[in-house]
Amino acid sequence: MGIPVLQAAKIGAYVVKQQLTGRKRYPLVLMLEPLFRCNLACAGCGKIDYPNEILNQRLSVDDCMQAIDECGAPVVSIAGGEPLLHKEMPQIVEGYLKRGKFVILCTNALLLAKKIDDYKPSPAFTWSIHLDGNEAMHDKSVCQTGVYDKAVEAIRLAKAKGFQVSINCTLFNDADPAQTAAFFDEMKELGLNGITVSPGYAYERAPDQQHFLNRTKTKELFRGILARGRGGKNWPFTQSRMFLNFLAGNEAYKCTPWGNPTRTVFGWQKPCYLLGEGYAKTFKELMDDTEWDKYGVGNYEKCADCMVHSGFEASAVQDMIRNPLKALAVTVAGIRTEGPMAKDIPIDNQRPAEYVFSGHVEKKLAEIRASKPAGSHRPRITRTGAAKPGPDEVVAAE
Repeated sequence: MGIPVLQAAKIGAYVVKQQLTGRKRYPLVLMLEPLFRCNLACAGCGKIDYPNEILNQRLSVDDCMQAIDECGAPVVSIAGGEPLLHKEMPQIVEGYLKRGKFVILCTNALLLAKKIDDYKPSPAFTWSIHLDGNEAMHDKSVCQTGVYDKAVEAIRLAKAKGFQVSINCTLFNDADPAQTAAFFDEMKELGLNGITVSPGYAYERAPDQQHFLNRTKTKELFRGILARGRGGKNWPFTQSRMFLNFLAGNEAYKCTPWGNPTRTVFGWQKPCYLLGEGYAKTFKELMDDTEWDKYGVGNYEKCADCMVHSGFEASAVQDMIRNPLKALAVTVAGIRTEGPMAKDIPIDNQRPAEYVFSGHVEKKLAEIRASKPAGSHRPRITRTGAAKPGPDEVVAAE
């Protein structure tokens, strides 16, 4: 596994404590999005399609510290947008480390060489570089040539400076099992500390809606990949074996959306990292007032094909704690990639999708505009709905 022993031990102790105290819902990883602004425009991304007034918003250092103090999760995964565009990101990372948290800083790596000396290596700090496969796969995914090469250069640089480095890899329906397995071999040879892999989620506002995986295709893809790596044992995954077992169709977990609560510039996102269907002002409000049973596979149309780690890793970890002998057997033998799959959750009675994204955007815009002097800049909206940059806004790699 690509999870450091200290981190695995602390997270395991945290989960066991929650189980022993009878806590039904608890966070495992805080998903922090301190900004939505990015220097790429990936076709499968549903996080950057906002007017400039929202793209210019940032969570402050105090906002970020309050978020972890509220929820108490042992791990913080910082995403976006592109976090390295946030001028206070070094202070945010340092603040989390001082609180004894494990910090994963996700980045497309275009700015890493310029920013890396603002950070210090730590056993509790990991760079997570976005790489969706080999050069052809990744550059196609991010809609820009040369990004793969820059990411690999950044990995080598960060490793040379003593940092822990992993990659986060999102796969779509055009991924080839053999190519992906070869890519994982190449990444392992770079000396990576870990690989995080997940099927893409069908963001409703992503420009490309044709390449998202359904659940059956996801299971077939991951069986094809893992079979080429001794059931996944060849590669240092930063995920539990039980989650990988789920991706291969050997488990039928229900979603645990509260396991990875998300804090954005809008507030605490309901119900999860992938769906923004409401926002709470506090973590307590998120946990107490979210109608959790309305979401998840079998409950809601938008969730029907989801098998993403942010929804199911916590489910897998809970299963591992409750059934350690089963988890040990999977770890020792590797992920089963042949034979019947577990019976999936039926979706016959799921409620239809609701499309409420635009309403939340308009509400946030109204709040921003109400706080500005009269005559302030208004965004110029393109045909796709994304705002064109003003002269003072960074939207390309520095």
